[in-house]
Amino acid sequence: MVMTAIPYQRFSGMNVRPIETIQRGDNMRIKQSLNFELPLELEATKPAEARGLGRDGVRLMVSDYAKDTIQEGHFFDLAEFLTAGDLLVINTSGTLAAALVGQRDGLPIGVHLSTQISAEPRPIAVVELRTRDNKPLFDGNAGEIIALPDGRLRLLAPHNGSRRLWLAAFEIPVSLNCYLAAHGRPIRYSYVREDWGIESYQTVFAEQFGSAEMPSAGRAFTPELVTRLVNKGVQFAPITLHTGVASVEANEPPYEEWFSVSAESATRINRAKQDGRRIIAIGTTAVRAVESAVDQAGQVQAKRGWTDRLITPAQPPQIIDSLLTGFHEPEATHLAMLTAIASREHLEHVYNVALENRYLWHEFGDLHLLTR
Repeated sequence: MVMTAIPYQRFSGMNVRPIETIQRGDNMRIKQSLNFELPLELEATKPAEARGLGRDGVRLMVSDYAKDTIQEGHFFDLAEFLTAGDLLVINTSGTLAAALVGQRDGLPIGVHLSTQISAEPRPIAVVELRTRDNKPLFDGNAGEIIALPDGRLRLLAPHNGSRRLWLAAFEIPVSLNCYLAAHGRPIRYSYVREDWGIESYQTVFAEQFGSAEMPSAGRAFTPELVTRLVNKGVQFAPITLHTGVASVEANEPPYEEWFSVSAESATRINRAKQDGRRIIAIGTTAVRAVESAVDQAGQVQAKRGWTDRLITPAQPPQIIDSLLTGFHEPEATHLAMLTAIASREHLEHVYNVALENRYLWHEFGDLHLLTR
């Protein structure tokens, strides 16, 4: 294993800088942490396996935000950075083949299923329309019909006033999940240059299928690595949060997503918190689910339903103190969550190192363990 400690001063001249923007209405200010230029060659365009690596062969940066230090290794080294009693909160949501190709006025149009709202008497879902060159469309009309293979889609109304997202009714002969399995493919953004099968977008933890986009922080785990972690005494608390479409072009805050925290997982999390052990969320989705289940006394309760909870410096996490996540795009709203855990100065350090040392971005890229 190769681990390198990197001092802050070495990268103090890089071009990562703090920013501040307004998101989700004029009355909510979300302080974001970083703005920088992401070189195209640092975008992961294919899965690790297609680059000659194992899933756990991606690079891993481990940053201690209390000490402002960084170590580097590979994801298969993860056990070396964890200790017995650490609790990993994992998302068991599986990824759907949520991208469809329809016809609008005789021309192809992309349909990205985001979130299923109801199943009966016909599937109602939030969808995003995409152009032939895979960019979001903003010109839908209520009542419009889009032809689909063996069915059609009826636009009902803009979702929560969005110009990008629509409530829509699927008029199809089978359940929505069966329909997607037959006619859909995984959502793919332009930086991924070719189609990969749905298995490339599943994590080893997937049990309940409902995510439009992969909970990607869990992608690098393998059964062998999970076994090593369990043997070391690392504990797991499963939760479920079905992700919607993020639209990397929009950098919008996440909207309502369905989540579930079981009584058993709530007990494990509360016990770890009481004992002062690290609670490490595997992905921003796990943070969002856990923090949506916290009661007024600061205890995690068994809970399921819809959440629009945002984690920001103004609304920091009460439970989660560490996070495994990928590297996020410039000005991405997920960076607000990171600045709710660590200081902006520490994150500037992290992202300067990531840029200098050529880490890869996006769902097939490298990972960052932000911890204490």
